[in-house]
Amino acid sequence: MLGIQEEESDEKLVEPEDDLRNEVLQFNTNCPECNAPAKTNMKLVQIPHFKEVVIMATNCEVCGHRTNEVKSGGAIEPLGTKITLRVTDPSDMTRDLLKSETCRVEIPELEFEMGMGALGGKFTTLEGLLKDIQTLVEKNPFTLGDSCTPGRTEKLCAFSRKLQQILDGQLQVHFVMDDPAGNSYLQVKSDCRKFV
Repeated sequence: MLGIQEEESDEKLVEPEDDLRNEVLQFNTNCPECNAPAKTNMKLVQIPHFKEVVIMATNCEVCGHRTNEVKSGGAIEPLGTKITLRVTDPSDMTRDLLKSETCRVEIPELEFEMGMGALGGKFTTLEGLLKDIQTLVEKNPFTLGDSCTPGRTEKLCAFSRKLQQILDGQLQVHFVMDDPAGNSYLQVKSDCRKFV
């Protein structure tokens, strides 16, 4: 006003949200395995054609334990998401996926269903998730030693072998992610998503 102008600043104003997207936040925590002090890294990430998520990773320098967890960066969607993929090719194993903590996973051909909360939220590939499921089954304390019946042990071993056949591209199955909160995602070549 009155012919007096403020000098223009060379600095661009950065919105606080944009600043968080470009920064990895680090905070102190304890290792979930050995309880030693550890650092957790956290970053806000935009997944293309999906939404914003928070990825957290903890690495323990004492025992070597590593964890990663993914949380939705947004609200619960108005509709849930049901994603079905027919796994027919080894290249399907390389698809990125985000499994939220509210997502249920099914492989109907193996009569397998993993409920919400199992394995927490994960950002990985289809191969990575199947390997995590395999490890969960093999390391379950109820499948080891004298706490399991021989018949159940054999069934779990057969299930693990079938999972390995899927990973090796020898067995074609349907992989289903059913998330009532709509916070799960599978990288797709064509649109195979169904909204419920």
